[in-house]
Amino acid sequence: MRIAMVSEHASPLAAIGGVDAGGQNVHVAALSAALARQGHEVVVHTRRDDPSLPQRVEVEPGFVVDHVDAGPPVPLPKDELLAWMPDFGHELARRWGAERPDIAHAHFWMSGLASLIARRATGVPVVQTFHALGVVKRRHQGAADTSPPERVRLEKAIARDVDRIVATCTDELSELVRLGADRRDVAIIPCGVDIDQFTESGPVAERGERTRILTVGRLVQRKGVDTAIAALAAVPDAELVVAGGPDAAHLGEDPEARRLRALAERRGVSDRVLMVGQVGREEMPALLRSADVVVCVPWYEPFGIVPLEAMACRRPVVASAVGGMLDTIADDITGLLVPPRRPDRLGATLRRLLADPFRLEAYGQAGIDRARSRYSWERIATETARVYGEVLSPRTVSPVAEVEDGQDGDVVDLRGLEGERAAGVVR
Repeated sequence: MRIAMVSEHASPLAAIGGVDAGGQNVHVAALSAALARQGHEVVVHTRRDDPSLPQRVEVEPGFVVDHVDAGPPVPLPKDELLAWMPDFGHELARRWGAERPDIAHAHFWMSGLASLIARRATGVPVVQTFHALGVVKRRHQGAADTSPPERVRLEKAIARDVDRIVATCTDELSELVRLGADRRDVAIIPCGVDIDQFTESGPVAERGERTRILTVGRLVQRKGVDTAIAALAAVPDAELVVAGGPDAAHLGEDPEARRLRALAERRGVSDRVLMVGQVGREEMPALLRSADVVVCVPWYEPFGIVPLEAMACRRPVVASAVGGMLDTIADDITGLLVPPRRPDRLGATLRRLLADPFRLEAYGQAGIDRARSRYSWERIATETARVYGEVLSPRTVSPVAEVEDGQDGDVVDLRGLEGERAAGVVR
């Protein structure tokens, strides 16, 4: 198959750990590479954010990253990109007209919008993975949610009009059905882990004598790093290593890093909190192997790749009982689940677990078995290709001009969107 991946803000080539660079970048890159290894031709279309970037970069045989001109060629927060999605969609249509893919797989809601614009002109069917849903983000962040106000209504429309949805966990499936998606049009396929890179054997990052608790992720408040810092007071003699954010030399300029450091001071644990900044993908396995336990306690999480990477390195995981982690972590088998935003519960759980070497060993062994048997990218790519085949199996794609959102008769008119920028998108 010729597969067009559309990932408007999350380039497979981006450095992981920045504000808008995380699990989606890893997912798109790893899935594309695995599909290419299975003989498919994959082009990942992502927005150009640097004028010096070449139009196309071959990552490996069969897997190319294509930079699309949509908006100024500079880094922009993803929440400011909606205005440029008509341009993105038209450029996709132009490129697909010249080199038609069999199917498009849109990652994130704005990629879905651009892909539907391109589908109108080309008839290329669209599979959608949201990675995160605006209704969930708004529920947890409230007024702090910086998403465009049109996001939830547009997501409803996209969910009803794409040819198939791939949800990454059962919790997301429930949310999609509440949005109005047809359960029969949703397949659940989790994220995966590179079981050749993330292994129990290999280099181990340098560490001292203290018990090491590790948390990895972007430095944004919803990731719950503050919960881990607050919990550290209940775990004497342990250190907390925080990996993520800008590189170590620029952590002092990051508002969230400054907030977390101030919290550590107030809690009296600053001498046991080590913020190491951005860690490259090639160094991540060694860092994970250095931990006694890996903590992932976001407020909400569409999937969560870090727990899988930790499990593949034979590390036990303590995680929030939210989103995809309800699927990937078998509670009291591969690790432990705790309520989000409860440092008291997290601290007590860590204290008990770290005092029980037998449980640590048992969770680590069960975790690596689960990661390798269920979550290899080869398996995920095979399941994803099967969904593509179901969409393509005999069908006729008709160009569409509108996406009904099914609420009070409203329609999201793609032609109207093309004539707008940020305002007046939903008619």
